[in-house]
Amino acid sequence: MFEVWAPQATELDVEYLGGRHPMTRREGGWWTVPGGEHGLDYAFHVDGHGPFPDPRTRWQPYGVRGVSRVYDHGRYTWGDQDWHGRDLRGSVIYELHVGTFSPEGTFRGAARKLDHLVDLGVDFVEIMPVAPVPGTRNWGYDGVDLYAVFEEYGGPDGLKSFVDTCHQAGLGVILDVVYNHLGPSGNHLARFGPYFKDFRGSYWGDAVNLDGPGSDEVRSYFIGNALQWLRDYHVDGLRLDAVHALHDSRAVHFLEELSAEADALSATVGRPLHLIAESDLNDPRLITPRDAGGLGLHASWNDDVHHAVHAAVTGETQAYYCDFGSLEALVKVLTRGYFHDGTYSTFRGRGHGRPATGVPGYRFVCCVQNHDQIGNRPEGDRMSPEQLWIASGLLLTSPFTPMLFMGEEWGASTPFYFFTDHFEPHLAEGEAERRAREFEGFGYDWKAPEPGDEETFLRSKLDWAELADDEHASLLGWYRDLIALRKSHPDLADPRLDRVRAWADEDRHFIVVERGRLRVVANVGERPVPVRLSPGATSVLLASDEGTRLIDGDVYLPPRSLAIVRV
Repeated sequence: MFEVWAPQATELDVEYLGGRHPMTRREGGWWTVPGGEHGLDYAFHVDGHGPFPDPRTRWQPYGVRGVSRVYDHGRYTWGDQDWHGRDLRGSVIYELHVGTFSPEGTFRGAARKLDHLVDLGVDFVEIMPVAPVPGTRNWGYDGVDLYAVFEEYGGPDGLKSFVDTCHQAGLGVILDVVYNHLGPSGNHLARFGPYFKDFRGSYWGDAVNLDGPGSDEVRSYFIGNALQWLRDYHVDGLRLDAVHALHDSRAVHFLEELSAEADALSATVGRPLHLIAESDLNDPRLITPRDAGGLGLHASWNDDVHHAVHAAVTGETQAYYCDFGSLEALVKVLTRGYFHDGTYSTFRGRGHGRPATGVPGYRFVCCVQNHDQIGNRPEGDRMSPEQLWIASGLLLTSPFTPMLFMGEEWGASTPFYFFTDHFEPHLAEGEAERRAREFEGFGYDWKAPEPGDEETFLRSKLDWAELADDEHASLLGWYRDLIALRKSHPDLADPRLDRVRAWADEDRHFIVVERGRLRVVANVGERPVPVRLSPGATSVLLASDEGTRLIDGDVYLPPRSLAIVRV
């Protein structure tokens, strides 16, 4: 059965096998006609215009400008029958971009690297968006045809095989999805119905119609998309891109409705399903249960933790780091979650956020690097290995859900640039200028490589040969040891923020974080420093520098080092 929602259309045909077939209008603006076997190519014509791909196309083998192909989810044979999901609590997430994670740049290529992730000790793989995008390369946030999977990565069967392989290796899968806008190329949704509002909802595109006339079906379109990934692709969670750019004034917010549907599906499939918001609102209502008046999402990214750690180990205080230049800022986020919890934000020029009182730390997904924090720098540069020894120690001993970005664990030297492959000249030629305008005021001398150049993409691919280098291998061992320590010591995975104590000495550049009987002591300065603990330290469990010493219960830290000690 071919079916499509087009409430304002007066005539609608489906084209396949060289012929056009009229569709019948049904109740609610739906049009239907019998037909549609797996593998059949087809397209729609709306009021004489077309051909257009199906708004709910599951398969786009010819890209965003091509016709759709019928895809039957029931034809795939799964091998993950023993998979019962994974709890977010106590877990570590690993974010990757399929196109640059492996030399092949495909789901199959990524699957070949899963042994590395298992040995590292992570629990979830989070993949950046996989919806079809223009050309052959993209971060994924220019996606259209949201029910389909980018053919360059391996298409729908490729994604299923990747998820299947992850599950058999004991890894959960989180998929990054974008519901606040669609890409500028190949977006034909407006031809079919009122999917968008008549104003620009964000820097990236028109606002999605979540609360205007016709929005019931629009909401159903996006919620159905989310449930497809969780149900038909066996994905364990979704990372919801930039939910602060969702404009919804209805009494029941779109995110609340989505969380209720996801929880209902979780009960049906018998495994936990996670919704993780990216948001810069610092609003704990997102992750407060629905029965307590919240929206019921399971976790959210917390940029304040990133900013505080980044500023502490790099010394950068420009742009949105401007309020995070003290160790006291780091103390606050490690014990309270948000730094801006109603305080004045200099970068925004106003008060921002509210306290996260009572929110367990595992509901905050935190990182020291991610695709944005690297890729939105002009040179796509990462933290140095020296900085990562300290930053990773602070992150992986925190009460939050840690997330690593691909290659971070060995201090990858390859950049992660912003890259695209737009085929429209006006988009391809203006991409660099648009990026420069987006980040005006960030204090960067914006000399980024051209996003559309293929070399920009190729230089962003990880160099796995670096693992043979002693410096990179040593850092990888540190990450493995930190994750293993986190999993073997309940004090480190305890998500209760009210159990975390921290204090710092700004003059001597060190911070102490108390996690039960363990102390995480970091020296971010350029000189060695003694740190007196009460009660005194009895043993060093892990240290980033061999020069760390215990003398009469005091910890002596070399410059730029971190140690985890027992008291």
